[in-house]
Amino acid sequence: MSDVQSLFKKNSIIPDIITIAPSEILNIKYPSGVTVDLGKELTPTQVKDKPVVKWACKDTEYYTLAMIDPDAPSRENPKFREWHHWLVGNIYGGDLNKGEVLSDYIGSGPPKGTGLHRYVFLVFKQQEKFDFSKVPKLPNNSGDKRGKFSIAKFAQEYKLGTPIAGNFYLAKYDDYVPKLYAKLKG
Repeated sequence: MSDVQSLFKKNSIIPDIITIAPSEILNIKYPSGVTVDLGKELTPTQVKDKPVVKWACKDTEYYTLAMIDPDAPSRENPKFREWHHWLVGNIYGGDLNKGEVLSDYIGSGPPKGTGLHRYVFLVFKQQEKFDFSKVPKLPNNSGDKRGKFSIAKFAQEYKLGTPIAGNFYLAKYDDYVPKLYAKLKG
């Protein structure tokens, strides 16, 4: 069992989000200089900007990337599970710039007093290029239509199979969160 698989199980990502953990690590680096390291705690301030994401990919394959928070609004009361922060499909050859942004990146914004949230990144290999025209395209200045998402159902609908790479970090409220909320109100 890889570190990714054992830490996904230890942190209840299995079974809260998916049933089979990816075996490969997803490398994630934020413009702030921090990297995501399987369950390390980061702050909303450190992860406010879209990161650079890399994985072992093939130049001629399509991929889907998702970032979700299963702990919205809190781990004890996840009534908005899963809140998706980022969703990009049809990523050709691992180049995010060549992907179709379905939900633009929004950094972590755990509400005050809700403790640590898990922020989970998953990459799926697509069988082919998909038509995502029925998926609403969500901007990064609104939280509308992001709650109660299910990456497992999305993966099933588009026949994505199990994730091939993943990573996650933990974050709790900091003083950047009110600024994020103000941005999401438009």
